[in-house]
Amino acid sequence: MATDTELIEGCKRGKTSMQRLLFEQYAGKMMSICRRYCKDKMEAEDMLQVGFLKVFGRIGQLNSGSLEGWMKKIFVNTCLTQWSKNRASIISIQENITEELDDAEDGLQKLMAHELLQLIDELPHGAKVVFNLYAIEGYPHTEIATMLNIAEGSSRAQLVRARQLLQQKLRKHI
Repeated sequence: MATDTELIEGCKRGKTSMQRLLFEQYAGKMMSICRRYCKDKMEAEDMLQVGFLKVFGRIGQLNSGSLEGWMKKIFVNTCLTQWSKNRASIISIQENITEELDDAEDGLQKLMAHELLQLIDELPHGAKVVFNLYAIEGYPHTEIATMLNIAEGSSRAQLVRARQLLQQKLRKHI
């Protein structure tokens, strides 16, 4: 296993062995990001490939900071770009994950993590993307609105919609 510095330097020199190592070390984490934003596993796999191509093409721009953090931004933006190409419309949203699931707190404690992720994955695509950006990634509505090229109020409405749908799904699930 190579250090991030070794991976960065090797990739900057175009060494395919270092690109392979970078992929092997980070593919799992980046795939998790892709799955949160893509409608299915096949699209997530496509976004994983596109994201790594961008990473390899832009690695020369990375001067300081966390390799993983830099890569996460690339993958989130790659998925959002793809999502915005496919979306017809977006609503909006506003509260924190705890506020979103307050009514279903007892049911949430009974769910396994993968079950909760499956419920989130079943949300309409726009609500799912905003929910992930706000509740999981921690972006504020102002940044979400900018990233998705929507009004801040639309971001809030999508979050409310996601919260309501998750609460309904949790009530049925318990």
